[in-house]
Amino acid sequence: MAALMYQILSSSALVSLGLYHMVATTRNYLKSPQSYSAKPYHPFPLSSSSPNHRLRYLQLFLITACLIVAVVHQSATSLDADPLLKGRTPVHRFTSLQSAAALFLFLLLTLAILLSECAPSLLPLSTDLIFGLAAALFYIHSFISREAASVQTSDLQAKCDSVSGRVSALASLLCLVLACQPKLFVADVGLGAAVSLQGLWVLQTGLSLHADAFIPEGCHKLLDVVSGVEGSTKCDLDESRFRAVAILDLLFLVHVMFVLLILLLTYAVVAKSVGIRKLASYEALPTAVPVPDNNHNHIQMKALSGTQA
Repeated sequence: MAALMYQILSSSALVSLGLYHMVATTRNYLKSPQSYSAKPYHPFPLSSSSPNHRLRYLQLFLITACLIVAVVHQSATSLDADPLLKGRTPVHRFTSLQSAAALFLFLLLTLAILLSECAPSLLPLSTDLIFGLAAALFYIHSFISREAASVQTSDLQAKCDSVSGRVSALASLLCLVLACQPKLFVADVGLGAAVSLQGLWVLQTGLSLHADAFIPEGCHKLLDVVSGVEGSTKCDLDESRFRAVAILDLLFLVHVMFVLLILLLTYAVVAKSVGIRKLASYEALPTAVPVPDNNHNHIQMKALSGTQA
């Protein structure tokens, strides 16, 4: 149950972060498409003279807190003393420490961005450098996930880790593109969608491995491993294993379509909001009443009378 709760909290944090990035990116792009440029961090729209100007960095504070919890959790999982209860083997210990190290690198990057925002003179980080570092960290996370999938004894866990590694590789590629082309709106909003997709897949991983109601038919938890760590969810027959992997592939496509729907709805809602504000900022232009030209009418009448004569 504790592992499932951790997966739910991690999923909520990632989905919220990705959704906020999509909304902020779309809003900045629609407000001024010509001067648009991707940003790794979108502060809350509060003035620096406001008494609550520290809330502008609330997103970075929350990310820091979540990463600290994640690092502590991964470290505690690798140091558990009961090999049967938590699956503490050299393979599991090293993979857990690798995950903790990757999360710690993300924590250092977040603290660096926070320091750069609060004191630019101490650590002036450029946007392309931040995106480049983020691309490297996402690639490291993708590499660790693929390596963890290769040593898993559970086919379900290996499949979940493999898909998570692919999503992290996509996020790494998008960050690399933004480091080279910061005005590419598709890559920027796609990065937020990739983070949200990773959050949804974290939730699906927790449900498929730790919730009895969501474990595929023909698969079950091992009786001697209660917490669901290191291959505790097994499939007895090859047919059940193939069926479970196919179900996970189908669920991943469902998550992709759901994220795409969220992206389209976000763009539509933000576009309507920005459009309404723009229309409200303009004043009604006076209606020009055409002034009749008497000379022009006089010339037309003379021409008409000459034709009739």
